[in-house]
Amino acid sequence: MAKLENPVLMGTVGAAQGLRGEVRVKSYTIDPTAIGDYGHLHTEDGRSFEVLEVREAKNVVVVRFRGVNDRNAAEALTGTDLYIERDNLPDEELDEDEFFYADLEGLEAVDTDGRSHGKVTGIFDFGAGDLLELKGPGKRPVLIPFSEAAVLEIDLEGGRLLIDAVAAGLEDDGNDGPGSRRRRPPQEDGGE
Repeated sequence: MAKLENPVLMGTVGAAQGLRGEVRVKSYTIDPTAIGDYGHLHTEDGRSFEVLEVREAKNVVVVRFRGVNDRNAAEALTGTDLYIERDNLPDEELDEDEFFYADLEGLEAVDTDGRSHGKVTGIFDFGAGDLLELKGPGKRPVLIPFSEAAVLEIDLEGGRLLIDAVAAGLEDDGNDGPGSRRRRPPQEDGGE
């Protein structure tokens, strides 16, 4: 199996389920049972899996793959990430203002003054909303909120995001109000 050119993570295999080779999978699709709707799933090391059955469980889906027929084979897959090629995702079903998160990776983040703040290298959700990771040459990665206030425009064809640097937390707005980062002046040593 050739390496995928533009892989999209679809799920991660958890523990084995039962004795017949089924596995529990954390699905990253909106409809968790749709994990097998986009063709064979692939691993980073080049293996390919055909989904035969999918059923919902509590917080995961239980999947049966062709060729995984016993608990030992299922246990060997624990922790395996499952990918598809980006081209297998159905663009024609998207509305004009919709996109896949995978399409954001590699876009350059430019503020309203035309300054680049790096490229999107990841999208994360730690529970309080989506975050974009930006990495510029010679800079440490930074996380910005993926919100309407911080990300003003997404231009997939132009390969860039227009961001508000202040709303994104990349620049200070100059106010000295609550929450500002300005230090207090040092206290003078003086007795009473």
